[in-house]
Amino acid sequence: MSQEKAVSEKEGVKAGSVKKEGAGPVPAALKSGKAKKRTDTKAAARTKPAGKKGAAGQPGAQKEAAFLKDASALGLRDPRLYINREISWIEFDRKVLETAMDKRVPLLDRVKFLAIFFNNLDEFYMVRVMNLQRQARSGVAPTGADQMPPARQLSEIRRRVQEMLDAAEVLWFDELKPALAKKDIRFVKYEDLTGRQKTRVNRYFDEQIFPILTPQAVDAGRPFPMISNTSINIVAELEAVAASAPVKVRFARVKCPNNLPRFLFLTDADKEGSETFAVTEDTNQVLLVEDLIVRRMGQLFPGYKVKNSGLFRVTRNTDGEIEEDEADDLLSAVRDYVEQRRFGSVVRLELGRGMPKRLQEFLVQHLDMHPSQIFKSKMPLAFSEFMGLMALDKPGLKYPAMHPRIPAAFDAEGSVFEAIAGHDQMVYHPYDSFACVLRFLHQAALDPDVVAIKQTLYRCGRASPVVKSLLEARRLGKQVTAVVELKARFDEEQNINWAEELEKAGVNVVYGFAGLKIHAKLCLVVRREGGGMRRYVHIGTGNYNAASAKIYTDLGLFTTNDAICNDVQDLFNIMTGFGFIENYRELFVSPNLLRRNMSALIEEEIALHMKEGGGHIILKCNQLVDPDIIALLYKASRAGVKIECIVRGICSLRPGIPGVSDTITVRSIVGELLEHARVYWFRHGGKEKMYVGSADMMTRNLNGRIEVLAPVLDPDIRDNILEQIVKAQLADNVHAWVLAGDGTYTKVVPEKGAAPYDSQAEIGRHLHLLAQHDGKRRVSIS
Repeated sequence: MSQEKAVSEKEGVKAGSVKKEGAGPVPAALKSGKAKKRTDTKAAARTKPAGKKGAAGQPGAQKEAAFLKDASALGLRDPRLYINREISWIEFDRKVLETAMDKRVPLLDRVKFLAIFFNNLDEFYMVRVMNLQRQARSGVAPTGADQMPPARQLSEIRRRVQEMLDAAEVLWFDELKPALAKKDIRFVKYEDLTGRQKTRVNRYFDEQIFPILTPQAVDAGRPFPMISNTSINIVAELEAVAASAPVKVRFARVKCPNNLPRFLFLTDADKEGSETFAVTEDTNQVLLVEDLIVRRMGQLFPGYKVKNSGLFRVTRNTDGEIEEDEADDLLSAVRDYVEQRRFGSVVRLELGRGMPKRLQEFLVQHLDMHPSQIFKSKMPLAFSEFMGLMALDKPGLKYPAMHPRIPAAFDAEGSVFEAIAGHDQMVYHPYDSFACVLRFLHQAALDPDVVAIKQTLYRCGRASPVVKSLLEARRLGKQVTAVVELKARFDEEQNINWAEELEKAGVNVVYGFAGLKIHAKLCLVVRREGGGMRRYVHIGTGNYNAASAKIYTDLGLFTTNDAICNDVQDLFNIMTGFGFIENYRELFVSPNLLRRNMSALIEEEIALHMKEGGGHIILKCNQLVDPDIIALLYKASRAGVKIECIVRGICSLRPGIPGVSDTITVRSIVGELLEHARVYWFRHGGKEKMYVGSADMMTRNLNGRIEVLAPVLDPDIRDNILEQIVKAQLADNVHAWVLAGDGTYTKVVPEKGAAPYDSQAEIGRHLHLLAQHDGKRRVSIS
């Protein structure tokens, strides 16, 4: 029987109903800006978008949601069994917004989560909306597994986003901003400043801001200018002072420079001689730079007075196509794409607080905006930049600083290679310092016995210690190969710069494949030992980025296992040369093979469960979208296999649907740290199998990228990951959200009388005890 027929079977062993957290229908609108919480038998609070909805928020009649009660007659690819990808993305943003509403979160971290919410919305509009608009205009048939028409998706996105923006405004103005003021962090206007402060900021404007401002008039000879993506801009209506002026009223645009600090930090006791507005321990006032520019911009237009003005911001489409197939040079093709992206179509116009109607009409006319693309906001524009407030010296208003540990195997005084050769090592960032990876690379660069290093680079940051080690290794005469993925979204320019710098130093630089992104996180070190060569491998779930490793949770496996090392060596040869491997010894590698291997593991779990019972699958990933994998999970659930999913972001699977997914639960952890590790565990008849790596269960990852999942072969490491990380997150009642079959999420809260269990904090405490036990000091990531 073919796989396609197998996963569409309606028959199967039906498991008994599983009692789900948050199973009760408890709607809660966000209209007030605060999540209304109620409790059911699991003392969980569900947040639901307002309004009548059918499945996954799709407007419709009751018959559309009837399958939620019993879907045993449906085929496993029925569109009703899949949550729309775009709606799921928006609902992830809702969880971030509600985290900003959570009074248990420290105040400045609440502001940070609100900034992350706006940053996520920016990305969503930049990469997802234009394609939907094109599909809606052309009337193409729906392409997603859920089959929601593009026009309907756009309507639903608009409704939900506006609803959340309304809630965000209430949160900021009624709660967060006043709370900051009570903690002596006040947002001020120019009019609120003392005479001494005005003297300081005016001098700053005259010397630092005014010289780089460019007024751009709009008239017959000077057309409306190109507005750069996500920049803050001022539109002004100008009136001539002289009665004899040929044109009494003109319009102009001024861009707020993005190379100046957004915030001017002030104190009550500002000293006139101070030349900077950086954060100090006495900072208690914040002036937004755009407010100062609006106040002073009149001097940009001599002979005119500013009659009206307003702030605005546009979001442009950045999801273009790189002409890889037609390009002779991938580097040039990516460089051209990055340049062209600056001119992407405008998909959203944000209008600042109090903008006069005449100026609104002027912008709409020149930007050719549809009403559905326009958002009026009382919030400061580009609120994502308010993450900069975390620089304030207010430790009582933030989560306590994390102090990552250095495991004994990576102690600065010892040999990393000896430790890895003796035993596989697994690190968990940021609890385990990223310095473990950096020391591995640094020692490899300096060790005279190391002859070669091969490394993948996807997002390595601006000041990369990883690249520094590769350059040092090459300077010392080692063979160094870097596979640099030029097409990493929003990191293309940085990766081009690194590729060119590495190439100039003599490193063998490979840019990847046309049509495929190289997303695998791999490092191979070849070392001369005992008359032969020994290979050391690092396989990670996250990027080789020291900065993001401080806030992303990721696993990293160090091993000398021959089969894994052979697989990594073969894969590097394919990435840098030519070839195709039908099967790898231990690794699951996409495209194609990873999907086949994962599908086989699910099928095996079904067969073993049918034979002896006890089937159990746990998936921890960032996104679960691929319809073929979801259909297989539905098939496993129909057979009675217990399936627990921890999916941080987008999830198209509907859990808990009678007759289809009775035995499946889905939860999401949204906490201080961004959950990023991927872990796939199968009970496999008691002979447990676990894989970790870079791949999410998305069609793009399985079909259009080079991804790697590696087996965790050491039973102690496997048990530690399962017990100390995965099961901790399954027990979380502080940062966890549970997904219901209708596409809504429930915020889990402790049951009556139960203690709060914060999985991220508990993991940190556990590793702190390990650090004390092995006698090694805890250090910050270098």
